[in-house]
Amino acid sequence: MPTTPPAKLLPVALFNAAYMLAAVVGAIVQGNREFIFYIVVMLVLIGVMSAIHRRVQLTTPLLWAFSAWGLAHMAGGLCPLPSGWPYNGDQAVLYSWWIIPQKLKYDQIVHAYGFGVTTWLCWHLVSSRLRQPDGSAVRPTFGILTLCVAGGMGFGALNEVIEFIAVLTIPNTNVGGYENTGWDLVSNLVGSTIAAVIIRRRCQINR
Repeated sequence: MPTTPPAKLLPVALFNAAYMLAAVVGAIVQGNREFIFYIVVMLVLIGVMSAIHRRVQLTTPLLWAFSAWGLAHMAGGLCPLPSGWPYNGDQAVLYSWWIIPQKLKYDQIVHAYGFGVTTWLCWHLVSSRLRQPDGSAVRPTFGILTLCVAGGMGFGALNEVIEFIAVLTIPNTNVGGYENTGWDLVSNLVGSTIAAVIIRRRCQINR
């Protein structure tokens, strides 16, 4: 399985450092306590991903995919919408933007993408550790991919717990109510399922 050479880690690290620095400055300037909380969470997650990478070398595309998710998340809470753009809730930021009015929000796209990438990570971890009885690489069977989707969904549920903590501790968050949580979970399932289908198809093509 291809891994990320050290020389290719520097652009990924600089990219993450750049958008995180911009997010810190933006949150402080806007007095956005909610996103200061999320920035701390993001820094913890970056530390966790670094530890995982040291133990199980992650591929360059996977690292970039997670980095893009981080950027989308930070931009979602801090970038204001242009005047006249439709949005849901009280805060006119990217996360509230109705891409298709009353049908599809930016938030839902980010959830689907992010936990699709997380499902990809679960597959990477499983496939890098498990071997078939003959010693060959494990294949993405329906059962294994179901476990990977469940893993992606589980991390998605953990994200909702973190958002619930934000609601309990920070006034005037942009988290949304019960219906929003439900759509977040649906988006996570859609993204995780799409990721599993792509993994399966790529394996069939590469046979």
